[in-house]
Amino acid sequence: MKYFAAISTMLDMEKNKQLRDAHLDYLNKLAKENKVFAKGKFSDGTGGLIIYKANSIEEGNKMAKDDPFIVGEARSYEIHEWEMKQG
Repeated sequence: MKYFAAISTMLDMEKNKQLRDAHLDYLNKLAKENKVFAKGKFSDGTGGLIIYKANSIEEGNKMAKDDPFIVGEARSYEIHEWEMKQG
């Protein structure tokens, strides 16, 4: 299993508010499938970060692309493989 950091950038605050519940439902579903390592918004309101657990960049990219925030064009995103180091 690999880790992929998806950085989302705010495009439309109003759409973001409308899609928030769908976004959280989507992430909760993925978390139950053990596909989300960490998630959170940026405190300055510019977007957020989700670290997905996937076997490939393609799988991680699909999860990011299927997020209601992205589908609804409330946010854009970029994704990178993350080599987690602890301590």
